[in-house]
Amino acid sequence: MVSRREGHALLVGSGLGLSGMAAGMASMHGLWLASSGALLLLVWLLAANLFLVKRHPAAPVAAPGAPDEAQIAHHLLLDASPTPLVLVAGGTVRTMNRAARRLFATDDRILPPPTPLFDRDATHLRHADRNWRTDRVEVGDRSVVALIDIESEERTAEARASAEMIQVLGHEMLNGLVPIVSQAECGIVAAEARDENPALLAEILTTLARRAEGLRRFTEAYRELARLPPPLRLLVSIEDMLNDLARLFASRWPDVHLSIDTEPGLCVDIDRDQMNQACWALLQNAVEAIEHGGASSGLINIRASMDDDVLTIEVRDNGRGIPPDRVHGIFRPFYTSKPSGSGIGLSLARQVMQAHGGTLTLISPSPATFRARVPRAGTLSDGVLTGWA
Repeated sequence: MVSRREGHALLVGSGLGLSGMAAGMASMHGLWLASSGALLLLVWLLAANLFLVKRHPAAPVAAPGAPDEAQIAHHLLLDASPTPLVLVAGGTVRTMNRAARRLFATDDRILPPPTPLFDRDATHLRHADRNWRTDRVEVGDRSVVALIDIESEERTAEARASAEMIQVLGHEMLNGLVPIVSQAECGIVAAEARDENPALLAEILTTLARRAEGLRRFTEAYRELARLPPPLRLLVSIEDMLNDLARLFASRWPDVHLSIDTEPGLCVDIDRDQMNQACWALLQNAVEAIEHGGASSGLINIRASMDDDVLTIEVRDNGRGIPPDRVHGIFRPFYTSKPSGSGIGLSLARQVMQAHGGTLTLISPSPATFRARVPRAGTLSDGVLTGWA
């Protein structure tokens, strides 16, 4: 395909050739007026060509191996990245951008290179009194490693969580205090006009007490969530723990069937009280989902197993599931879509799992399924703890 620049050159060249031919033939036949017009056209085309050449000069031919503009822009963006990047090739490690040069105090090779950078299975690195996560991309026999500041990530996450907690706490406190203030004002008015409606004051005070009790329950729930102690890990039989939960569950919700599937003799070092509390929160959440969904018969399954030194607990119910627009907030404190929900259960369950070094996540919104994964004491967890809502 001819480029625009090449098209202009072809047009001007053709015009020059035709104008010169027309001027020559006109002069041979004595057509001086036609000859003059052809010469004027020839001069105009020459001027136009000169203008195009000056306005769009030909691009210089790059020397072999010289970087083009795209390569220069790529290197500038790479150098400006705040994440340290290093290139591991053979037995050498080289910095790839400004952040890496600053971190390792070198302009090129890193001496001595940290040993974990040569281990393709290593996921963490300790350097400059800080912990780094290593994200690796293999390019042939080389590796590009990005160093992620774990402590910075944790500080950002903590700040975000604190801001969110303060926002939720303030919102809930205001929601509780506004009607209390309103009812108190109404009580003052009713007390002044007591003779007109003697029962009105008692009704207002009853509503006021109910609102104050709701605010007190909220405050207690917040304190319980904020003061979760470190887990006291002792050897616990998971089968016995779940059977105890099943007996309590049957006495509380006799119309909902709970099935348990666990490996015989499974014992793990956990804080039994906290794990009981977390599992009970998952079960209660499942019951509320079933009741809210209007299922004809409630079915909940809880399964426990041990895989690669990680305890996995899964909970599933046959409710109508979690709407897609609510999935993002189910673990947020005091967030609930159920009329009778408190918004504490799932948040508390996740906090218990995280205190044990594990995780709690939703793996399926419908049927609602949560899976919890808790590593044995002294091991690191790379899995996910989830459960069903």
